[in-house]
Amino acid sequence: MADTISMVPNSGQALAATPNDDALPRRFADFDTFCEALDYAARGERGFNFHDPRGQLTRVYPFSALREDSLAIAYALIARGVKPSDRVALIAETGPDFAALFCGAVYAGAWPVPLPLPTSFGGRDNYIEQLAVQLSSADPIMLVGPDEIAALTAAAAARQGCDHATWADFAAKDAPVCDLPSPDPDDICYLQYSSGSTRFPHGVAVTHRSLLSNLAAHSHGMQLGEGDRCISWLPWYHDMGLVGCFLSLIANQVSGDYLKTEDFARRPLAWLDLITRNQGTSISYSPTFGYDICARRISSQSSVADRFDLSRWRLAGNGADMIRPDVMQSFVNAFADAGFKAGAFLPSYGLAEATLAVTVMPPGEGIRVELVEEERLSGSPRDLSRPARYRAIVNCGKPVKDMEVVIRGEKGETLGDHKIGKVWCRGTSVMHSYFRDPEATAACLVDGWLDTGDMGYMANGYLFIVGRAKDMIIINGKNHWPQDIEWAVEQLPGFNHGDIAAFSIEMENGEETPAVLVHCRVSDPQARVALRDEIRDKVRSITGMNCVVELVPPKSLPRTSSGKLSRAKAKKLYLSGEIEPFKLAA
Repeated sequence: MADTISMVPNSGQALAATPNDDALPRRFADFDTFCEALDYAARGERGFNFHDPRGQLTRVYPFSALREDSLAIAYALIARGVKPSDRVALIAETGPDFAALFCGAVYAGAWPVPLPLPTSFGGRDNYIEQLAVQLSSADPIMLVGPDEIAALTAAAAARQGCDHATWADFAAKDAPVCDLPSPDPDDICYLQYSSGSTRFPHGVAVTHRSLLSNLAAHSHGMQLGEGDRCISWLPWYHDMGLVGCFLSLIANQVSGDYLKTEDFARRPLAWLDLITRNQGTSISYSPTFGYDICARRISSQSSVADRFDLSRWRLAGNGADMIRPDVMQSFVNAFADAGFKAGAFLPSYGLAEATLAVTVMPPGEGIRVELVEEERLSGSPRDLSRPARYRAIVNCGKPVKDMEVVIRGEKGETLGDHKIGKVWCRGTSVMHSYFRDPEATAACLVDGWLDTGDMGYMANGYLFIVGRAKDMIIINGKNHWPQDIEWAVEQLPGFNHGDIAAFSIEMENGEETPAVLVHCRVSDPQARVALRDEIRDKVRSITGMNCVVELVPPKSLPRTSSGKLSRAKAKKLYLSGEIEPFKLAA
């Protein structure tokens, strides 16, 4: 099978990417520990392939080389005094350095703790603060990161009082060989912090057994086969990128091609270029906003068939945020001429507390939606004086192997099909605990069942997600989903996905009311007033009540490190005055 071939800049020599297939029989993560998984993968020819911002191959990293480097780093960590169960915090830059350090820490019996890069934290001080908070929670023995941001990581490490090192400090890897611990399947493998962790971060403790169970479950769910190859720009500090597009490739022996997340943000179509050049069948995941960005970058005059060949994109995964069927349809419309098939879409649902996947759509079924009356979504009686309004709820698939999913009501009772309630799941891959937080652990783990915090319903064995329980806006006893308000405002001309944040605030009279923050790109004062009034009318048509509408500068709404809108942080910044709306005439 031919694979991606690329030229190394100025070298005059071609690099050959690792193959899609080789003679090593594929095993679907059926190992006792992750160390065994890497030992096995290293016997084959597959591996990782790293690309520059333009999608050119710059580094080929077979699993055999990863294992060799990881063992050397394990010896170096032990020589530095790292012991089993010590935490080693790692800035999760997409590349061979982080990969080897993560796996090396696992070989040494330590718990790697992937932490984000500074790209989405609004400056030096905010990033240092974010790292310091997570370091305080994880209490690592050291923090290791890229040489380029050493000043930032050193400042965060100093605040925590832990050792600091950079990739370069581990480059020599000349520590003496020593005996490595033999992990038990029920030992902790790593800590995963959610992308939105801020003031009270929760480190999800994932055991080897839980990890391998989920890696096997989602590979079976995706029906992984010969010729499959992963292409990814997802960050390795988020569970979908770390577990689904890094650890899974090792445990299931799949070659992968990577763009750095920041490079995708600058040149998103390079992602589709990589998929085009893959001569096997592609598996590639993205949140909704990734598909949205690509569709918007293609003009109606562009000939996508001349640049892209997406006919071999077998699984186009959707996850990590609410799936927007309108955005997915726009992507199909934009790239159908390049061979993209709507049936390739693979909706799924998961969370770090379940290691990753909870449900996956059977391959080939694509995106299926149900139209649900908003009154049923909010739990309020039907108002016959107003026209019925519906929301398209996306089918997120069936529970993966060794995972149970149920919907429970307010009293904990199990609900039947099409009854909306809290989503609970139980399975081998559910987390061990929140690290050093027994109260938070007890609040969401009950008799082996995990309270996901999400609302949804089941229908014929499929799961439909409605929204996050904590995001619901409750006013005068009536429930409103913020995404319903946000999506309605997005239908007005000039708005993009992610331009609106909706939440409730308390007014001076003590009553709650909806508040809507909206990115504003118009400068004329009268046009701004007209826009505010238009948005207010739109929200009134959805909620039946007046609301506070604030126009804010573009790019001022906060996002998590994985790119999702953070409503909770937007509300906090607005109430504190850190998000300053434009002043408008009454």
